[in-house]
Amino acid sequence: MKYPKLKALGHISHTPRSPDAALLECVPNPHPRSTYLVRFVCPEFTSLCPVTGQPDFAHLVIDYAPRAKLVESKSLKLYLASFRHQADFHEACTLDIGLRLQKLLAPRWIRIGGYWYPRGGMPIDIFWQSGPPPRGLWLPDQGVASYRGRG
Repeated sequence: MKYPKLKALGHISHTPRSPDAALLECVPNPHPRSTYLVRFVCPEFTSLCPVTGQPDFAHLVIDYAPRAKLVESKSLKLYLASFRHQADFHEACTLDIGLRLQKLLAPRWIRIGGYWYPRGGMPIDIFWQSGPPPRGLWLPDQGVASYRGRG
């Protein structure tokens, strides 16, 4: 196996009970000197309302320009799935993800868009980025339409 130290990839894995318990893993970037964008889209992200305990749903888009490390995708999926047990406000969930990935990867640049479905009749969208994008980075639109209800 090319990456024998990885604990999630290639093994049976269970959803962690909390984001803090989730193991996020990295692999070396094969092109650390190149400026390019990596995008992860999680259209069925789920967390819990901290007041009612009811599920909240979001469409997440995570973009980053890596340096030396890439996040391993299976460990990211398990980390994101662990929020199904996490009771917190939309803002906290969205920023916790962005900040943890920034700390783990030390990328050139990172952003997250959290497009949350209505709670109490009002959608909430959360956007965070680590700073201005690097010069020359192709930065496509996140491609998530504003919430329009049935119209």
